[in-house]
Amino acid sequence: MKVLLLHGPNLNLLGERQESVYGSCSSQDIINRLNSEFPQIDLQYFQSNNEHELIEKVHAARNEFQGLLINPGAFSHTSIALADAIRSINIPSICIHISNIYQREDFRHSDFVGAACKGSIVGLGVDGYPMALECLIDLIKP
Repeated sequence: MKVLLLHGPNLNLLGERQESVYGSCSSQDIINRLNSEFPQIDLQYFQSNNEHELIEKVHAARNEFQGLLINPGAFSHTSIALADAIRSINIPSICIHISNIYQREDFRHSDFVGAACKGSIVGLGVDGYPMALECLIDLIKP
């Protein structure tokens, strides 16, 4: 089973930026944990600070992957285009937010991308990633 994990803008700085909000784990730490806990999954990872690159990856995922995990970062609150891309593919998707966006600034309370996904895991830190992958596996199983 192949799953794509997408990270949006500034998530390349996980573990370095705003540790009080995002914790001390890097993206590579998250990938390593998922690979360790889910060795049966062929997990591919892509991060970009560019909206169009994420949209292109979502479009390509429909032919290569059985599921999509996405932490769109700030694009969650602004990108109708990314939300539409997720709605355009026929594979299950789960949105992940490390912080609780509903306890932050008002503009973060809108989640266009999360609304386009089958579900969202919000505010559970990096522990949300294995939870999301477990849910995604259940959605993919026939």
